[in-house]
Amino acid sequence: MATSTADLAAGSSRIPDPAAAARDERLRRVSLIARLMRRPELGAVAGLVLVTVFFGLTANPAMFTLAGLMTVLSPAAQLGILAIAAALLMIGGEFDLSIGSMIAFAGLIFGALIVVGDLPLLAAIVATFVFAGLMGAVNGQIVIRTRLPSFIVTLAFLFILRGLSLVGLKWATGGSTQLRGIGDKAGTGVVRELFSGQALEGLFAWLAQANLIAKFPNGTPTVTGVPVGVLWFLAIAALATYVLLRTRFGNWIFAAGGDPNAARNSGVPVNMVKTTLFVLTACAATLVAILTVLDAGSTDARRGFQKEFEAIIAAVIGGCLLTGGYGSAIGAFFGAIIFGMVSIGLTYTSFDSDWFQVFLGGMLLLAVLFNNFIRRKATGER
Repeated sequence: MATSTADLAAGSSRIPDPAAAARDERLRRVSLIARLMRRPELGAVAGLVLVTVFFGLTANPAMFTLAGLMTVLSPAAQLGILAIAAALLMIGGEFDLSIGSMIAFAGLIFGALIVVGDLPLLAAIVATFVFAGLMGAVNGQIVIRTRLPSFIVTLAFLFILRGLSLVGLKWATGGSTQLRGIGDKAGTGVVRELFSGQALEGLFAWLAQANLIAKFPNGTPTVTGVPVGVLWFLAIAALATYVLLRTRFGNWIFAAGGDPNAARNSGVPVNMVKTTLFVLTACAATLVAILTVLDAGSTDARRGFQKEFEAIIAAVIGGCLLTGGYGSAIGAFFGAIIFGMVSIGLTYTSFDSDWFQVFLGGMLLLAVLFNNFIRRKATGER
């Protein structure tokens, strides 16, 4: 059967033009190296390698034993929980400078509910999370309704919550700025084990018996388990990464931070996304408060001091942009580990530990410069 000119024309319109495909960046094949260079966490991974090499050359070898690694992971986990939540909020285009004060305030609420209110541990935990979530929602709603920068709103709440922590502790204790006896009143049980102490103790005892890890002469392992906070850190990092990369809500976070007006026009519930992220940062601070309060058995008004800045530093080292719309939860994960290695690693070297802040500031600056350079090379920005 003969083919008409119209049929040929219609058929040719369905055949992709190789030249047009080459010009269209959406159809262009991108090499593995180029895809890796576009990842926001590349700077954090490179920084982690550099820090590991540095301490490998200068630190006592005990730092890289199992006991040394657990010592590094403990502060990294607490900061990492905050940093991942801060990273999600920064990707969404906002800041929360009140999360450090929220740790102290949530610790006060939690401790007062147990010691003064005599609530069971589970009820106190749930009530503390609910109260903190409401405070996070208030932060978000003030930012959305007043259109004030979240930097200003949460900076105000930084002082408000810190002041309320001081006043509340003096009320709960009769004048002291430290509330004791929380550990004893919290009791024992499964709920307590989820938020304090060591996990996987049976596994570590078996590993010691099998001579797979170091142990004392009496057969007890030198490391009895993994701090519960580390497991929370790993679980939150995995969940946040999945949400960002595999879910609709993750796409909404990037859209809300990249261009809120365009996101709204596309049907993204920007206000809901931002409010949810503020709630999540408040809940992350509350989780850290509960973990630390149960481990210490007490709480005080200075708990969480300057953690808001450390969390933002870890998120920025992990590749988050201050302008929003770009970042990575796994990058914040590595940024927190860098922080833990530097803060603890200096004690294994001959360097004065007071160099910690200098080292951290330099790492922040280098990470930002490196991330900007790589991103511009990979995307062709000028």
